[in-house]
Amino acid sequence: MSADEKAKAKIEQARGKAEKALGDAVGNDRMAAEGQSRKSKGDAREAKEKGKDAFKP
Repeated sequence: MSADEKAKAKIEQARGKAEKALGDAVGNDRMAAEGQSRKSKGDAREAKEKGKDAFKP
């Protein structure tokens, strides 16, 4: 996995997790949902990169 894409995935996951926690803490459902969405997007990016690595010779 390229270091740049790996870093982007981790940042996106962390930002999403923090945003979801903040949204839950203040009772803002929309913020919590957006945070969960961002975290899921980071998870998908990481899975894509791991899949690429699995098929490299």
